[in-house]
Amino acid sequence: MATSAEVKAKIYKPGDTVEASGIYKVTHDPNHTEEHEVTVIYQSKFPPCNKCGQHPRFRAVRLAHHIDNNEFF
Repeated sequence: MATSAEVKAKIYKPGDTVEASGIYKVTHDPNHTEEHEVTVIYQSKFPPCNKCGQHPRFRAVRLAHHIDNNEFF
């Protein structure tokens, strides 16, 4: 499992496996839309965009454990 610092240093693309749940900044084709933030869940796949396909890139902004993966719940 990647460390928090390693996850925050990486840029992910559609199809990559999410290494840590959290909020990620998404950059699309600039002709399509502005950057925005999304929540992604550990071990899911980063999705393609419905408009610009494989262009989006994802960068971790704030990591957090999903409640389903938290030992107290």
